[in-house]
Amino acid sequence: MKFVAGIDIGNATTEVAIAKIEDGNKIEFVSSGIVKTTGIKGTKQNIKGVIDSLNQALEKCSTDIENLGLIRINEAAPVIGDVAMETITETIITESTMIGHNPSTPGGIGTGVGITVDIEELESIKNNNTVIVIILKKVDFEYAAKTINKYLKKGVNIVGAIVQRDDGVLINNRLDKVIPIVDEVTLLEKVPLNMKAAVEVAPQGGVVEVLSNPYGIATVFNLNAEETKLVVPISRALIGNRSAVVIKTPKGDVQERRIPAGKINITGIRRTSVVDVEDGASKIMEVVKSTVSIEDIKGESGTNVGGMFERVRQVMSKLTNQDFQSIKIQDILAVDTFVPQKIVGGLAREFSLENAVGIAAMVKADKLQMQIIADELKNKLSVEVEIGGVEAEMAILGALTTPGSNKPLAILDMGAGSTDASIINKNGEISSVHLAGAGNMVTMLINSELGLNSFDLAEDIKRYPLAKVESLFHIRHEDGTVEFFEEHFDPSIFARTVILKEGNLIPINIEASIEKIKMIRKIAKEKVFVTHCIRALSIVSPTGSIRDIEFVVLVGGSSLDFQVPQLITDALSKYGVVAGQGNIRGLDGPRNAVATGINTRY
Repeated sequence: MKFVAGIDIGNATTEVAIAKIEDGNKIEFVSSGIVKTTGIKGTKQNIKGVIDSLNQALEKCSTDIENLGLIRINEAAPVIGDVAMETITETIITESTMIGHNPSTPGGIGTGVGITVDIEELESIKNNNTVIVIILKKVDFEYAAKTINKYLKKGVNIVGAIVQRDDGVLINNRLDKVIPIVDEVTLLEKVPLNMKAAVEVAPQGGVVEVLSNPYGIATVFNLNAEETKLVVPISRALIGNRSAVVIKTPKGDVQERRIPAGKINITGIRRTSVVDVEDGASKIMEVVKSTVSIEDIKGESGTNVGGMFERVRQVMSKLTNQDFQSIKIQDILAVDTFVPQKIVGGLAREFSLENAVGIAAMVKADKLQMQIIADELKNKLSVEVEIGGVEAEMAILGALTTPGSNKPLAILDMGAGSTDASIINKNGEISSVHLAGAGNMVTMLINSELGLNSFDLAEDIKRYPLAKVESLFHIRHEDGTVEFFEEHFDPSIFARTVILKEGNLIPINIEASIEKIKMIRKIAKEKVFVTHCIRALSIVSPTGSIRDIEFVVLVGGSSLDFQVPQLITDALSKYGVVAGQGNIRGLDGPRNAVATGINTRY
């Protein structure tokens, strides 16, 4: 009798299954372990996570490392996700500065067009001038209101105000005349003076109409057709806002800069195909699908997508000590998305949503690199270590330990970085595929489209249900049901959208509604998981048709997602396929499939 440990190094977690081997081939599984993967999958940094997960599993079965006869690890191909922009790096704006950050409490109502003047310099303004007053944070709201009223009585035509503090309503309530007031402008000191400006505040519940329309801006500033074309990014950024400001600046103040999206070169056995990122994700994936046996994928030099692929190679070269040129990319997943881009010339840190293509790239698995990890483990633990096999093939062997499963069978192994599919026939013959893109790609899309700048927050939005705090004692769940609580909530989360994570209410501090967050999350999961799973099953199907597959078992960490299994089950039901979550060894749910499968091949 001896103990064997199967180890699956994943992009997010490292999993262990320990089995007791008797009489040469009788296998009895005794425990499992799981920890967060250390470092990028397929690199020497993984070793700490492997040892931690192994110790966890050994402790569960009261066994020491000295009792292990063999450790078997998976072949690991790392996956790195990134975004290749279509409208690149800087929004194009010429001769304009804009503000449209949608403060929660602007003052007044209407549209005003005039020359920008500091409120403390109104004395120098002639009575027939039309002005927009600039009120910096050093100016008290009572003083500001009194000053505006004073000069209105003197005949100065004040038609709007831009305020640095959160004083819009306070000033408006003290004025003798209703004017549009935009407040909370962070960088107000940078607003150019004596320049023509337009200020617009919509009524409660409304949105700006003049400044969100490029022809409205053209009317205000007397622009020609070419100039109107250049202000389209400004008007797009202001769509849906309740307040906005546009200021015409001296020629040359804001420069135009472009970096092209670039082309992707996909090299197969027979030919190299070229596709432009600007053609979109569906065209990119069409070319990927039509390229037989991809050997490498590169981006056009000097472009955004070229830089992305080069970063992937640089990261992997540094981590694995391999030559930069020897790093080959074997698969990509491209998804259409949107990315908030900072507006050049913006004075309240404004952003505009620009079209983008999200790309996950998979580096070709390197057995030599995995052998380095195996040798390092052997030296550290004094236990024999070998490479156990391809993940997708091992996963299907692990999935067959699910109660009620049998050959023939197909599996979808959905992890953090990759989606694997494999199929086994009645004779035990296995066909498999290993594709880039899974849970991390979904998180990246949520992070980008909501402008969160927090991978951890985006991960929580992906994994947990949402709710709206409607009072200090009750919430409305995203499915519409209401839940009441005996203890009141922290007042800071009142009226906020929150994440329901392990009994805690975590606020999402962005302006997006719960409906928008739900929509972005669902669409991201459909773009990655549903589309990708159909692609993967089509590849491994003996006939190329999903309809010829009867049963599919869902395994991997992303199968634990509260939405993904249902989305995939619904999608596959249209093909007459029965799909459901696996339960490895009847104990671990959809987890531990690869680690278990490695041991079944002992």
